[in-house]
Amino acid sequence: MKFAVIGGTGLIGSQVVKKLNAAGHEAVPHSPSTGVDVLTGQGVEKAVAGADGIVNLTNSPTFDDASPAFFQTSMDNLLAAGHKGGVGHFVILSIVGADQVPDLAYYRAKVLQEDILKAGPIPYSIVHATQFMEFIAAFMSWTTEGDTVRLPTTPLQPIAAQDVSDTVAEVAAGTPLNATLDVGGPDTFPLDELGRITLNARPDGRTVVTDDTAGMFAAVPGDVLTTKGDARIAPTHYTDWLT
Repeated sequence: MKFAVIGGTGLIGSQVVKKLNAAGHEAVPHSPSTGVDVLTGQGVEKAVAGADGIVNLTNSPTFDDASPAFFQTSMDNLLAAGHKGGVGHFVILSIVGADQVPDLAYYRAKVLQEDILKAGPIPYSIVHATQFMEFIAAFMSWTTEGDTVRLPTTPLQPIAAQDVSDTVAEVAAGTPLNATLDVGGPDTFPLDELGRITLNARPDGRTVVTDDTAGMFAAVPGDVLTTKGDARIAPTHYTDWLT
């Protein structure tokens, strides 16, 4: 099969391209650096021409109120080009529990992206992943003041980008689900505990203070960002990933 991997040079996209090609498919990465602009539409029709599937791993450059417009425009352009080109499967990556966090503009934007895909003309699959292990350090930096990291007790279920990429590649090469598949890491931790585990493995002089008003995750109710029911559980543990 031939795949147009949009956002194919990023953290997840580059790994998905490698995995699909290793499995005998033809996966071509597309991004602004290859002349594809999902907002203006430049290069989009050419990128998806002849593709059996589109894997859209682009992301909004901001997490604020501008993010819904990014997903609206990019999805409109990709769906129109894919439909014109006869693409038979459209895959996106979204977030476990995004629809349960209406107070965050970026999460509302990801739900909008999903809704646009579901209403579109192409058979689809949506992979919902929990928070990436690779992003924990960034979460900590957002709420660092001097030598103190303030973190809420929001439960997170970190997953390695490699495990996310495995799932996306597998889903892309399969029959369209016309549904959502949830995948998460094998362990759940309060975010403040994740911070302490991180600094224990990689000490840098900072300490973690529990503060349930700190950062964007303070807006998350309960354990909505963790998997439920028959979700797929990935194999990589956060403590192993750290080492």
